[in-house]
Amino acid sequence: MTEREMLELAAKAAGINLADHQPVLARDGQSYLPPVLGRWNPLENDGDALRLAVKLRLSIIQEEEFLEGVRYPTVEVMSEEREDGSRICAMQSLEVDASAATRLAIVRAAAAIQQAKEAQ
Repeated sequence: MTEREMLELAAKAAGINLADHQPVLARDGQSYLPPVLGRWNPLENDGDALRLAVKLRLSIIQEEEFLEGVRYPTVEVMSEEREDGSRICAMQSLEVDASAATRLAIVRAAAAIQQAKEAQ
């Protein structure tokens, strides 16, 4: 799945209409779309990611996984319990950039929530 597809699914899950997010006007007067989908981009923006997590009532837990004696810091993002008792979960390593990893896990969980809705 591409970043754009993931963001579109995440937006749908949160009820965000991406048509409401206008292109940015550059200093030279030219309009352009930043990297993915206009101004709303929870992969790049902490505020957008937090609002997405709040809207979808996601739990965010930072943990440490141990594999063969090596510590791996991770973030786990989990949905509320679904009707069947299961939860949708996304996990990401925090080794390089904890903020970016957390944003990615939030968007991945949101996209998975929408995919599960569409599969019903």
